[in-house]
Amino acid sequence: MIGAPMVSHVLPSLEIIRELVARGHRVTYANTDHAAALIASTGAEFVRYTSTLPVADNNWPQDPIAASSLFLDDAIDVLPQLHAAYDDDPADLYLYDIAAYAARALAEAQRRDLVQLSPTFVGWEGAQEEIGALLAGLPGADVYRERFAAWLARCGALTTDVDEFSGRPRRALAMIPRAMQPHADRVDTDAVTFVGPCPGDRAEQGGWKRPAGAEKVLLVSLGSAYTRQPEFYRQCVAAFGELPGWHVVLQIGKYTDPAELGARLPANIEVRSWVPQLAILEQADAFVTHAGMGSSGEGLYAGVPMIAVPQGAEQFVNADQLVELGVARRIDTADATAEALRTALTQLTTDPRVAARSAELRAEACAEGGARRAADLIEERLGRK
Repeated sequence: MIGAPMVSHVLPSLEIIRELVARGHRVTYANTDHAAALIASTGAEFVRYTSTLPVADNNWPQDPIAASSLFLDDAIDVLPQLHAAYDDDPADLYLYDIAAYAARALAEAQRRDLVQLSPTFVGWEGAQEEIGALLAGLPGADVYRERFAAWLARCGALTTDVDEFSGRPRRALAMIPRAMQPHADRVDTDAVTFVGPCPGDRAEQGGWKRPAGAEKVLLVSLGSAYTRQPEFYRQCVAAFGELPGWHVVLQIGKYTDPAELGARLPANIEVRSWVPQLAILEQADAFVTHAGMGSSGEGLYAGVPMIAVPQGAEQFVNADQLVELGVARRIDTADATAEALRTALTQLTTDPRVAARSAELRAEACAEGGARRAADLIEERLGRK
């Protein structure tokens, strides 16, 4: 497995790796020290590489071409490190994260088979043309594509078309509920299988217990990359503090000082810098989320209605999809007043249609098979050698 160092990309793959190790396969997992502790629990052999991606401070550019260039620059830097690690001992099959361009380049240069593990939605028929049209006119787009094509020509990849290389995997396992996939009816099912969320028990992350006397539990989390939001957290405290019957777990990340939330917090507000998210969601009655794909999938997997407050990247698309599915309300950050948040929570948790739809989507996500089905499909691919 060759991953990307972002936590939101590492977590979805861990149970699949753990399952493969348990079945007796020799598995290595290449990633940075930033992800090493997460990977250690799987039993896979850790292969270290260094990355130029800004995962330590989450200082990601807003401009999509600048962000894409970061991943290209990182691939150019990482590929020689992967060759050094794997040329003398190549894998029978490479698994790779959707953001790990260097992994596909390595596998193709070695003429080895590969399977993408996607923690987010995958391409669909016509996606390259539709998305490409949006990006083509942006400053720097032409230079970016020229650099990407030149790198592919140099590095020995079999696939030299930029759109195909970055957007059309030979084989992919999508670790998301199919319900979250845009244009799911246009996805090539010969190449892509939706195995749904693959959470496992995540015992190494610790547990969480609903406090005695808490009638309902609300989790508020903006994930790991968009947590510098003290004003939003203050609005959450105003919205949900002392709300009768509710216990609120408020994850604020490592960049916000709890003192910024006020001198005295209501007794029902539990402030954490980090939480074992799935452990709480399994006991929660509602979820305020940034609508990252991992969090969206875990919310569906737990059958919890959501207030989606998207922060960046694909989260706006995800938020709208959750609303379309009938299990969420979208509130943009600028509109996330205490009154709006409280009203949305009341509407979601008192509507029997939302409860029924949440249960239906939970059943669908669980039925997709998760890590065991993913491991079965990977072994099937290995058996074709």
